Amino acid sequence: MSKNKGQLRAWQQAALHKFLETKPQDFMAVATPGAGKTTFALRIATELKEDRSVERIIVVVPTEHLKIQWSQAAARVGLALDPKFSNSSAVNPAYDGIVVTYAQVGMHPFKHRAIASARRTLVILDEIHHAGDAKSWGDGVREAYDDVEHRLSLTGTPFRSDDSQIPFVRYEQDGEGHLVSRSDHTYGYGDALADGVVRPVVFLSYSGEARWRDSAGEEFSARLGDILNPEQTARAWKTALDPKGEWIPSVLQAAHTRLMQMRRNMPDAGGLVLATDTQTARAYARILKQLSNTPVSIILSDDPGSSDRIAEFSESTDEWMVAVRMVSEGVDVPRLAVGVYATSASTPLFFAQAIGRFVRSRMPGETASVFLPSVPVLLGLAEDMEKQRDHVLGEKNPDKEGWDDDLLAEANQKKTQPDMLEPSYEALGAEAEFSGLLFNGSQFTTGDVTEDVDSDFLGIPGLLDAEQVKDLLRHKQSEELDRKEAEEKARRAAQAAEQHRRQLYGMEYAPRPSSSDYGSGSNSSNDNGSGTNGASTNGGGVVDEISALRKELNTAVSIAAQGSGRPHGAIHTEARKACGGPPTALCNAEQLRKRIDYLRKW
Repeated sequence: MSKNKGQLRAWQQAALHKFLETKPQDFMAVATPGAGKTTFALRIATELKEDRSVERIIVVVPTEHLKIQWSQAAARVGLALDPKFSNSSAVNPAYDGIVVTYAQVGMHPFKHRAIASARRTLVILDEIHHAGDAKSWGDGVREAYDDVEHRLSLTGTPFRSDDSQIPFVRYEQDGEGHLVSRSDHTYGYGDALADGVVRPVVFLSYSGEARWRDSAGEEFSARLGDILNPEQTARAWKTALDPKGEWIPSVLQAAHTRLMQMRRNMPDAGGLVLATDTQTARAYARILKQLSNTPVSIILSDDPGSSDRIAEFSESTDEWMVAVRMVSEGVDVPRLAVGVYATSASTPLFFAQAIGRFVRSRMPGETASVFLPSVPVLLGLAEDMEKQRDHVLGEKNPDKEGWDDDLLAEANQKKTQPDMLEPSYEALGAEAEFSGLLFNGSQFTTGDVTEDVDSDFLGIPGLLDAEQVKDLLRHKQSEELDRKEAEEKARRAAQAAEQHRRQLYGMEYAPRPSSSDYGSGSNSSNDNGSGTNGASTNGGGVVDEISALRKELNTAVSIAAQGSGRPHGAIHTEARKACGGPPTALCNAEQLRKRIDYLRKW
């Protein structure tokens, strides 16, 4: 066996030292995607093989594609692992071990128990949280490997969205009646970012008005990012992702622009669009083909050739790949630098694994850009990128508080065909509007965003470290706030001058409505709180004014959120409770002004 071990990163060396000190039966390492869990695990395998602590190595993975990936990585350090082993075959003695899936073990646990107990064995359980995906998987893994010499559990996300216990994971009481998972060594995204092991991720959020029609023929509209009920949020989100509308083509165009800018410094930089289902994935690919200078790859989870296509894309310099779940976890394509999160999946587990596809660093200064809808649950997950999570049993899921569980479950179902919520639902269209950036847990907004500002933010250089990106974004935000303040001072000065002129000549002063005129009232006699209905009674001016006021409110909320460290949704809720009135999407101009004025004083 080759001794081509290579140098370990500091966290890998520390975790290896912990393991070798006692060589426990169970050891769980939690490391952020891109930090090098595979390298760490294979180093333990080579150490145990060389000192004859074990004679056989078994790696258990979530997907077929990862079997090949692990086998190739093992070969680079002198270990021969068979990725083609099946439940109907025998172990080839020419190999040091095998790579199997959790599904394989679940289907025939007693066969795998016999293989593991025939020799002294190390079992590496990759992405161990998947062992709870199905009862047969968890039971099968326990049955097959409960008596082996060593079990090394690996995960980048040691939590689940349910109360299924993860096999071979240690749970401890937290003093509040909950069981919490405990790892033996943890290396989070924040640690990896500080060490330069992973790329910093800049999230670019896009809002915009979405319109749809229900089964009764009634038309509705809502703005992504506003405080809406679960049904409105789900429908606005789905409408934005509809490939027949304007939102997704606009966001794909912006993402392509960003990718072209990054390829000036990273010539092989690639982009990935994560789609909800097969049909929309193909539709997104057709849009990208009109933008891309290279062929667009489509990766479908139920396609037997998907692993080969991922490998081909990884080794090429092609620009874009569109995938349905297949590339959300464990797939290593280090050149991915731009992502579009165009899926309705919103669980913390899926989001963390999906974003993990873009953080793998190859050289100092590389950054990643991920475009996503301005939906509160996604923005919250993006803000929490650096938070350490554990698997907590018996705790209410805070991500679902205030939401209808059934609707969320429906929105997050893993389907291969689109449902658009219900057969009678019809998307009418949505326009995309750049609303701001999130980086390192901080919000950076642009106020009343123009196309020039959008282009300015998309032009962030491709080679900056984390602190440089943060400094640049803060500088841009400071410039934007200064511009807004200067415009407000000029407007008020002009208003005061006009009032003074009219007083001199004995004329009555009636200021014109303005998106920044917080103190003035509005003609509410014909305004029932709906922008759509307002258009039919008061003309287009009311719609324009309400749209401008919504932007102003969102800017005020963003500033308050950044100053207080609280989520945008909490700020919106507090303003609504203090000022009264309906959700932001249903507010009239006067109600919006009250909330803006409240936040400015707050």
